[in-house]
Amino acid sequence: MPQQTLTGSCLCGALKYRVTGEPARFFHCHCSRCRKSSGTGHASNLFVDQASLSWDGDTSMIKSYKVPEAQRFARTFCTRCGGPLPREIPDTKLVFVPAGTLDDEPNIKPQARIFQDSKTSWSCADAELPSFDQYPE
Repeated sequence: MPQQTLTGSCLCGALKYRVTGEPARFFHCHCSRCRKSSGTGHASNLFVDQASLSWDGDTSMIKSYKVPEAQRFARTFCTRCGGPLPREIPDTKLVFVPAGTLDDEPNIKPQARIFQDSKTSWSCADAELPSFDQYPE
């Protein structure tokens, strides 16, 4: 996969980021930690390899929470809006990017749904639900 530079931000826009590297893995994760962290049925997670991560904004507003018993799971977020943010994964050259924070399209599409055994019955389950381009009246 060729290198790509991606930009994004938190919900309030106080923190903007740039990550440059090789988008390597892109998963929809249904594990209970991703569900609780995102408040949705799954989290869309992009992993960028051989990556560098840089910030615009007051980086003192970046905080992280690591689940104590988890080997890898952590959540990085903006303290103003609570919006998720990317993080470097220690001892690797990977950057974890919550895909919903991206302003650019990565040159990779989601490759798999993971932790399907943790998927809730209501998550991504009904293709027959009506769809709307905007909030329905």
